Amino acid sequence: ADATHKRRTFRKFTYRGVDLEQLLDVSSEDFMQMVTCRARRKFKRGLKRKPMGLIKKLRIAKQNTPELEKPACVKTHLRSMIIVPEMIGSIVGVYNGKQFTQVEIKPDMVGYYLGEFSITYKPVRHGRPGMGATHSSRFIPLK
Repeated sequence: ADATHKRRTFRKFTYRGVDLEQLLDVSSEDFMQMVTCRARRKFKRGLKRKPMGLIKKLRIAKQNTPELEKPACVKTHLRSMIIVPEMIGSIVGVYNGKQFTQVEIKPDMVGYYLGEFSITYKPVRHGRPGMGATHSSRFIPLK
């Protein structure tokens, strides 16, 4: 019965019609034409010292990793950094105002900001009893 099942095919990743292998080899000018206009404007105005420093640290972390292991986490406050194909596979600690959230960069994240993957607030949990909710909540011990 197992032989009759057809093999499961995985969705091949493409970014704006360019597959992953070609995306890793594409020049920064060609990549600039693929991204949204906001990102294009940012790249056109030039990558400043701090974003370039982050990319250099990510390169070093990737080079110093043994085969088939994840690279060391590189911490950063640069939430406004746009994820470029060179960063795929890296682990970045993105600061959210309190701590560094570890983000493993996957191909689907290309073109997004680092800050989009590190939430800065704790989502509200509605309907939970707490201080001053109702009179009956006085009898519910806090923690």
